[in-house]
Amino acid sequence: MTALVAAAGDPGVDAGRAVVVALAHDAAEAIVGDLAPGDAPKADKAAREAEAMASMADMLGGEGSAAATLVAGAWAEYEAGATPEARLVKDCDKVEMLLQAAEYEGEHPGLDLGEFFASVEGRLTTRAGKALASEVALRRPARRGP
Repeated sequence: MTALVAAAGDPGVDAGRAVVVALAHDAAEAIVGDLAPGDAPKADKAAREAEAMASMADMLGGEGSAAATLVAGAWAEYEAGATPEARLVKDCDKVEMLLQAAEYEGEHPGLDLGEFFASVEGRLTTRAGKALASEVALRRPARRGP
């Protein structure tokens, strides 16, 4: 949903393609888990993701089927970050992490997860991603007064 909303405000992004890229990324993440860069060696992460893509291909009619090809292409597009849609979805993934951090802070008064917010500083590449992250940061419970 974040990719759809963010893409709708950016005339340089194909909202439909952004949604497909986001769905492919989230489907792979649902199988492998949301691995942060330090959670597993790159080779291990790549092997897990390749296994997840093979599993998805099987569920979608087998390797070479139209659906499996579509999902594999969208996932590769995300990984490469080579298109405006992929870059937007990468930013949306980071914004989703910020939303979770802000939610946890709201559920646990006094908890400061500022390191999550700091981790995306300078790493967002799209105007929409930067705007969404700024909005989340402004609404953080930890930033509000008593």
